[in-house]
Amino acid sequence: MPARTPPARTVAYWTTTGLLALAMTAGGVMDVTQAPDIVAGIVHLGYPAHLATILGAWKLLGVAALLAPGLPRLKEWAYAGFLFNLTGAAISHAISGDPVANVVTPLVLLTLALASWATRPEGRRLGDVLPTSARDMAAA
Repeated sequence: MPARTPPARTVAYWTTTGLLALAMTAGGVMDVTQAPDIVAGIVHLGYPAHLATILGAWKLLGVAALLAPGLPRLKEWAYAGFLFNLTGAAISHAISGDPVANVVTPLVLLTLALASWATRPEGRRLGDVLPTSARDMAAA
């Protein structure tokens, strides 16, 4: 029987995951629908406009993976995708000379993603990457 997750950790997980899912869903929908402000922002950063559609689709798929039960490996990929997307956004805004708020916003969302990842319950974790025998050999 898996260990029971403390209630405070469960609240922290669902709060951070819910806020992250809400932000990524909103951003994903705006990206996929090619909202004029989004397209202008992407082009301003030096990327082609169609990148918004690609990023939006991946954001929506990432949210679905995070909220679905099970699928721990897919959740790890979703968290990694959010990390790449959000750090890339922050760096792109910084290099473009955008206001500090444009750099900080993706970093705040990244903090939510990291908090969600760190507090996820046992049933949503990938578990040991190496089998016990490989871990013992690595420790020797």
